[in-house]
Amino acid sequence: MPTPHEPKIYHIAHVDRLQSIIADGYLWCDAQIIRRPSPGTTIGMNTIKQRRLQSRLASHSGLHVGDCVPFYFCPRSVMLYLIYRANDPELSYRGGQAPIIHLEADLRQTVDWATQHQLRWAFTLSNAGSYYFEDRYRLDQLGEIDWNAVQAKDWRQAQVKERKQAEFLIEHQFPWELISCIGVQSRQVYGQVIAAIHSTAHQPRIEIKPDWYY
Repeated sequence: MPTPHEPKIYHIAHVDRLQSIIADGYLWCDAQIIRRPSPGTTIGMNTIKQRRLQSRLASHSGLHVGDCVPFYFCPRSVMLYLIYRANDPELSYRGGQAPIIHLEADLRQTVDWATQHQLRWAFTLSNAGSYYFEDRYRLDQLGEIDWNAVQAKDWRQAQVKERKQAEFLIEHQFPWELISCIGVQSRQVYGQVIAAIHSTAHQPRIEIKPDWYY
């Protein structure tokens, strides 16, 4: 599969995080969240978050994975599956996938914004939470991502699973104004999102996307 003409990126969060994201105007990296905790439910794995705080990106001197806001290149991620199953011993969150929302943005718009604000960005060819991964920092290298694996629905093969988890990483923060779509699983969560954003200047479209879930 060739590189998509207009690649999208996806960040997942618990719906109860949305109000603080809107209030701050940004999604924050894990390193920043430690310094300024925000209200809402944490859905990640603490041991992997700690590893990401120590893992350096080869493409940018001194920049750690945990210094960046992470995105996947697809909805219905492997991480969402772990949340859905709710049986991984390293996952403290046990609330299932129903309250999880997908925040979608355009990759090229994000890169333009990062460049304008002198923030570094990179992408990985596999899971940036693993002990080994490769990262890149130029858009003309996007073809190195295994796009077939990224879009795969059957990722039982270890190599496909790892490559499906390729990530886009932006240094420090990501602006609410670049979220173009919020994908949810149910009408109930759709209503919660409507309530959270009803008075905001920036209004992403909200869509019920059952195919983005397990």
